[in-house]
Amino acid sequence: MFIQVMEGRVADEDGLRAQLERWGTDLQPGADGWLGTTCGFTADGSFVGVVRFESEAAAQANAGRPEQGEWWNAFSATFDGDVTFTDCPEVDTFGAGGSDDAGFVQIMTGKGDRSQIAPLAEEMSAALAQARPDVIGGTVGWPGDGSFVQTVYFTSESEARKAESADPASQGDSELMERLNSLMTFDRFIDLPNPMLYSR
Repeated sequence: MFIQVMEGRVADEDGLRAQLERWGTDLQPGADGWLGTTCGFTADGSFVGVVRFESEAAAQANAGRPEQGEWWNAFSATFDGDVTFTDCPEVDTFGAGGSDDAGFVQIMTGKGDRSQIAPLAEEMSAALAQARPDVIGGTVGWPGDGSFVQTVYFTSESEARKAESADPASQGDSELMERLNSLMTFDRFIDLPNPMLYSR
């Protein structure tokens, strides 16, 4: 899997939504290898989108389509300033991975060593399934510079907040979670309380 993350401050929210809908109806059918998009608006007026492709080659092929370029010109015009991109050629998943059933999505960025973290993914999936039923699944994208972008899909924001405030000792394998937390340093938490979820 390949993930591309885009982020920018929004100038025209209605126009942006309209362009997303247009992509879904007009461009998505020809986007070979596209798996899904998770996006939304933050409290400070920014837009964040996490786009999943089968491979980096599929993402590049999509970007090279003339109709994609035309659409991007219209889409980017709804932003106030530049849009930043983060490409993640390596991706790990846990639980159900990206899910359109989520009622709340949180994107976390930080630093970590994939060679130490990835082997714990299977254990983490099993532990989360038991201890955190509010977590449907998620993805961890690795740009290759020691940073990561983790996207977590929750059943709802209220359930996520309730679980966050619970005693960690009551949430299953706390030792595993402590090991993971010791390997990951988080620097940003981006909440999407009303996520827009699309998949093939």
